[in-house]
Amino acid sequence: MAKKKLGNVELQWTCPNCGGINPGPVKTCTQCGSPQPEDVQFEQAPVQEIITDEEKIAEAEKGADIHCPYCGTRNPADATVCSQCGGDLTGGTKRVSGRVVGAYKTGPVEMVKCPTCGAENPATAKICQQCGAPMQLEETAPAQVSKTPAKSPPSRWLIIGGVIGFIALCALFYFLFFSTNQAEGRVQAVNWTRTIPIEVFAPVEYQAFRDQIPTNAAIISCEEKVHHTQDEPAENSVEVCGTPYTVDKGSGYAEVVQDCVYDVYMDYCKFSVVEWQVADTVSLKGDDYNPRWPNPELTRNQRLGDERTESYVIIFQTDDGIVRFSTSNEDLFQQAQIGSEWVLEINKLGGVVNIERK
Repeated sequence: MAKKKLGNVELQWTCPNCGGINPGPVKTCTQCGSPQPEDVQFEQAPVQEIITDEEKIAEAEKGADIHCPYCGTRNPADATVCSQCGGDLTGGTKRVSGRVVGAYKTGPVEMVKCPTCGAENPATAKICQQCGAPMQLEETAPAQVSKTPAKSPPSRWLIIGGVIGFIALCALFYFLFFSTNQAEGRVQAVNWTRTIPIEVFAPVEYQAFRDQIPTNAAIISCEEKVHHTQDEPAENSVEVCGTPYTVDKGSGYAEVVQDCVYDVYMDYCKFSVVEWQVADTVSLKGDDYNPRWPNPELTRNQRLGDERTESYVIIFQTDDGIVRFSTSNEDLFQQAQIGSEWVLEINKLGGVVNIERK
């Protein structure tokens, strides 16, 4: 995903000593004069405007500031000696950068009233700009006890009952389909069915992107659709960007960026190719032991398909009545001659699942 830079904005920081709010580039508190500590994080200012001043842009591009290892004073990224004590900044600590501060916001500043004097202040203010009182007073009212009953976990017996029910259902399924009884049966009759598809050589319609269409295809119609998404711009692409957000540069400024991708469009076409396709099926049936494949008359653009199917049914007489067994095994079918006796495995639903010659 590509990052698109929109520009830089000033951040702000709150003095932990007096609560005063200061512009990001300012290195000492404008209210009490305390130096900015290393662990103070920059915040978004109430008004976010892309910087156009060339000097400020150059300052923002320098990189993260350095805190002096001797006196803690914050210095610009390109400084070599401390502006406060003259100490060597080689061993200084660079401010952490790269943190996402928040979404980039434009428009009017949200204002709130001071709870002490009622003066309007920016929503991010920690102390009132008019009276100096904290903007958020400590709540002394007792906490309200929720009257909404807590949801109780499922009953232990309900869980146990569900498990027992599931086991019982599985047992019933096994009992009906896999539990069998043996019975003796005599072959009374047989029948068979063999089916062959008939294919015709004719146009078939498909849809695909233009780069996937066979060279021998006839294009019917096309429309542009997103073929793929990539990080870099390309011919016939559309830029799709997310919400802009600010990234702390460690210098009191933030870079405004957007995460962008590029939807690449390509013709998505309906086309036709002439190929063999199933147009019909033909079947042949019999009740003897000489199963045959159908042999229909074909036109010039027809042929018999390869997906052939065969089904054989053996009908048994048992003490409990007539039962049927279906198979696709011709060898087993040929063994089941009229009058031959077999041992049958029959499930609880009356279906024959296996046969074996006595």
